Amino acid sequence: MFVTEDPYGTNTTSLYVYFTTDDAVAVSYTVHADGYTDFTRDAYQESQYSKTHEFQLLGLIPGEKNTVAITLTDADGKSRTHAIEHRGASLLGNEEVQLEKTVAADSGEDLGGGLYAILGNDSDEQDFMFYYDTNGVLRGEIPVLYYRSHRLLCDDDGLMWFSASTHHMVAMNRLGKLEKIYDLGSDYILHHDYAMDSNGDIVLLATELGRDDNAVQDQVIKLSTSTGSVTRLVDFGELFADYKASTTHAGTDESDSNAKNRWDWLHCNTIQLLDDGSALFSARETSTIIKVDDLESDPTLDYMIGEPSVWAGTDEASSFLTKSGDFSDTGGQHSITYVADDSLPDGQYYMYMFDNNFGTSLTRPDFDWSVIDGISTELSSDTANSRYRKYLVNENAGTYTEVSSFDVPYSPYVSSAQELDNGQILIDSGMKGLFGQYNKDGDLLAQFKMTLNSAYIYRVYKYDFSGFISPDILSAGLTGAGNRKTPCGGLDFPAPFRMQWVRHARTMVAMGFFDSLFSSKRPEATHDVTFTLDQAGHTYEDGNVRSGADIVDDHSGKQTCGCDRVEWFR
Repeated sequence: MFVTEDPYGTNTTSLYVYFTTDDAVAVSYTVHADGYTDFTRDAYQESQYSKTHEFQLLGLIPGEKNTVAITLTDADGKSRTHAIEHRGASLLGNEEVQLEKTVAADSGEDLGGGLYAILGNDSDEQDFMFYYDTNGVLRGEIPVLYYRSHRLLCDDDGLMWFSASTHHMVAMNRLGKLEKIYDLGSDYILHHDYAMDSNGDIVLLATELGRDDNAVQDQVIKLSTSTGSVTRLVDFGELFADYKASTTHAGTDESDSNAKNRWDWLHCNTIQLLDDGSALFSARETSTIIKVDDLESDPTLDYMIGEPSVWAGTDEASSFLTKSGDFSDTGGQHSITYVADDSLPDGQYYMYMFDNNFGTSLTRPDFDWSVIDGISTELSSDTANSRYRKYLVNENAGTYTEVSSFDVPYSPYVSSAQELDNGQILIDSGMKGLFGQYNKDGDLLAQFKMTLNSAYIYRVYKYDFSGFISPDILSAGLTGAGNRKTPCGGLDFPAPFRMQWVRHARTMVAMGFFDSLFSSKRPEATHDVTFTLDQAGHTYEDGNVRSGADIVDDHSGKQTCGCDRVEWFR
């Protein structure tokens, strides 16, 4: 068994594991470290039972002695376990290993499986995406260049896509290698969100650079995942020219904290792609939800949802659906999510969101937000609440009605909501640094607090990573947070690690070629390494052997641990 730490520099506390067995088995593992809850997962394999095993192992506690029990189970249910010890790598960031539990789940309360992905605890230093389990224990640290990742998207080739900066979209395989790294070029930068279309290309919210009017966060572009080419789909400034002209040329650009006098007149923060080629957008600056038809061919406005008076006197003011029922409209909503439901008639769907309940617009300084009942206009308040909200939209009748809502901790900006497969609802109140799970009645089941690096946690979504690093269907899948594609499938062997393994008697030769996006921290390296294994232990025939990896002789029936590591990166 060959085990080494994070060979691609993309998940600090992960391990790469490779071994073969004489019989076909399924593989699971449990990570144990004193003082922390155990972490158990099934390892991904292309078939349930296999003789070749290669996977990324998550969940080690940084800086602690971890005992990893790897269990092999054959089709008859017979199992055997091999244990290795490995001291977890030191973190690159300053995040908590154990989050504060502000509300602990009751004994027996099932929060579901999966991992919380912390998307955007922004800082002025190295930025990261983090994985935490449902006990609030850190299980992954994924470096990004800067800015943040906004969500995870999986394609049909088993690659997981996410943003690594305002300029970069990357695709990671199930072993942690970045198979594709695309720069958006000199014309656009990403902000806030993206989604995968039915062709596997990525549609992104963007800012166009070099504009004479300094307008920001009002473009929609498409990235070809096969070629890396970028094309513009929509300029909202042209689609809504009348409204744009009614706003003042003022504001800032969140993607560039040093920018001044930017024209942030719309500020789209979420995109949802629908199967018919249309799309839903959340516009924070106008507290409006916008549906656009034929997004990738001939984009036209279909309708809007929200407070119509914000758009009064413009060409778009007549495009609003009618509110059905006695409830207030949203104030600067985030994380809208489209939900198709087969039980509904054609032309109807559900949509839920995090309603910040905050009324402000730097480009409409004279607008009176009190027209929305109960809305707060305070950036900080001990009495205000934000809300989880769910609408039923009836396009046939031209109406929308609220079918569910409850109060959550107040966060005037950012934040997210996600309905999980177990019926619970995950809420991130970003400016409070709080995220937790609620039942459908709005009762808080569990809540965690994370120390803020600057001002907020942008989003928290939960992913089961089904077919990517685990075969299990554990909780809300990768399709549950705005991704139209199916959950990640397996990668073809040989793995993209580009390793060739040659066994002659007791000799294993590993020839690796390593790539890393973060080349300034982990330069690319190439090593030809020979490990000679015998019944008594291991000898090493390479000048670059240093302390730290584990190699276990599975064929001798003897487990040898605490070995030296080959340091692939310095």
